[in-house]
Amino acid sequence: MTKNIFKITAILGFAAISLSSCSKENPPLVYFPDMYFPVAYDPLMKAEDAYSDHENEIPAFVKNNGATGLGPVNGTVAQNKDGVADEAMNSAMTPDQYNGGYDASKLVAASPLNPANQAKDIERGKLLYDQTCAACHGTGGDGQGPIVASGAYTGVPNYADRQITVGSVHYVITNGRNAMGSYAGQLKPGDRWRVSMYVMNAFKGGLAPAAATESAAPATGANTTESTAATASASVSTSPKK
Repeated sequence: MTKNIFKITAILGFAAISLSSCSKENPPLVYFPDMYFPVAYDPLMKAEDAYSDHENEIPAFVKNNGATGLGPVNGTVAQNKDGVADEAMNSAMTPDQYNGGYDASKLVAASPLNPANQAKDIERGKLLYDQTCAACHGTGGDGQGPIVASGAYTGVPNYADRQITVGSVHYVITNGRNAMGSYAGQLKPGDRWRVSMYVMNAFKGGLAPAAATESAAPATGANTTESTAATASASVSTSPKK
């Protein structure tokens, strides 16, 4: 009798294990629930684990008051920290729009960057120019960079022969001109202004000193008018309207 009970129990146990192993439902024990039930975090809401009721204790979230919209990781590339925005960067322009924008850019005689940082901006502009532009334009701005000297590319102008302003140089870097394409994808907005400042400083007689720009005061009504006009031209967008 006892042997029969053991046999029946064994058979029922084996049947139960077999049936449960063939089930298509989730197993009763999950060792890594976040692997089976991933959490879709909403950056505007506090983070909570999908398989528990307590708030997520991930340190980064705790420091951010539980929110999952975190700041950029240290060492990653900052986007437009200078706060300089370019209009109509993602829209195609007609020739008239492009030429109109280029003509308007020639009236811009100063960059929108902080003039107190002019020396550092020009220094960084030189670094970026040597890395990005000198291959064609040459380290001396004469249009005789190594690519041109090799005969692979021609028609690069000498800056000394061109009537340009810091605004027009920035416009060409941003939108391209003739055989030169846009470098907006290679240089951030603020850095395009820094390269333009370096070009004017190194190859076109220099820029106005930052101290003079900050301390200069208009002496007459005429000078006041000129100063106002210069300020207005500096604030004009170098990109045409959409």
